[in-house]
Amino acid sequence: MIALGQIKDIARPTPSKIVLLVIDGLGGLPHPKTGMTELETAKTPNLDRLAKEGICGIMDPVSPGIIPGSAPGHLALFGYDPLRFVVGRGVLEALGIDFELKERDVAARGNFCTVDGRGLITDRRAGRISSQRCTELCGLLSGLNIKNTRLFVSPVKEHRFVVVFRGEGLSSELSDSDPQKEGLAPKSVIALSPEAARAASIANEFIAKAKAALADQYPTNMVLLRGFAHYPDFPKMSEVFGLKPAAIASYPMYRGLAKVVGMEPLATGATIEEEFFALVDHYNSYDYFFLHVKEADIAGEDGDFDRKVRVIEEVDRALPRLIALDPDVIIVTADHSTPAVLKGHSWHPVPFLLRSQWCRPDGVEEFSERSCSLGALGRFPATDVMPLALANALKLGKFGA
Repeated sequence: MIALGQIKDIARPTPSKIVLLVIDGLGGLPHPKTGMTELETAKTPNLDRLAKEGICGIMDPVSPGIIPGSAPGHLALFGYDPLRFVVGRGVLEALGIDFELKERDVAARGNFCTVDGRGLITDRRAGRISSQRCTELCGLLSGLNIKNTRLFVSPVKEHRFVVVFRGEGLSSELSDSDPQKEGLAPKSVIALSPEAARAASIANEFIAKAKAALADQYPTNMVLLRGFAHYPDFPKMSEVFGLKPAAIASYPMYRGLAKVVGMEPLATGATIEEEFFALVDHYNSYDYFFLHVKEADIAGEDGDFDRKVRVIEEVDRALPRLIALDPDVIIVTADHSTPAVLKGHSWHPVPFLLRSQWCRPDGVEEFSERSCSLGALGRFPATDVMPLALANALKLGKFGA
């Protein structure tokens, strides 16, 4: 992988435009009855057209065999080594809802969840409650002050919320309380360094108070916390790549991630169609767009194969608006695979296509896992995506003498 500093030395601003379309959780596995993945099952004439006109491959978001979280999967796509640039989910959620984090704040991502009489988790997402219900529940938990630490509890979307701890001497070196698996009990938050002992005690006391406050609120009768973090100091995409970048994402976490790397989050509606309209509306103002579609990942996590197929087809129907803009580079890929048969993220590489005037079409006829695995790009790491995008947009000079 070429380092950010080396890219910075050869990057140059140009009027050319890049659009990165990330269909979250796109990669799948074959359905037991048909032998085809969700993407192979979907009718995708526009994605297939782009694949024919472009160059394809399959991509490892982090490394072969590693199951990526959403943050490392996206950071790699943006050109940041996910093993070096690490950010906790809590910060991303907080930034995504425009919470004004202070330097010493510690933020954690929360889920309202369901536990049974034995204290075991039966639903990590409490049935994906409405955002309105989440707001009501956050009101029950807000305004706490524990050991001279002020706590802010804010709704994010559906079952998700963020809790921000504001006080002196707080470390973010804390383990998650979320076991990320049903049938287990929530974990205690553990200090991962001696300096984090106080913060762990405060977090566990918050969880205990939340459990008491939610006791009669079934199915939202417990909370899970993960991704404790301080605000990170990452180099910005404008400085490294010479870009004026923007993000179109309806889910707060991805808007937060965009902010961390210096993208401008644009106003958009919640539907796939509205996100593509936002791209059209702002197309003349930026030269790099990150367009994020979340719904495929949700369907995969819910184990709903058919719904994931429908989401992919909805994206394909919206694609003509993007194609009509004729950006210099179009990339379509994913941050990770979320096969419906596994009901969660997986380690499988994801399909990738890039269309530009300067690519060498490779004979791939359709956009699918199987077809892309035969493409000219072969199997490659996600950190190569940004150099490929910049090169095909003629935004890179020569490296070396």
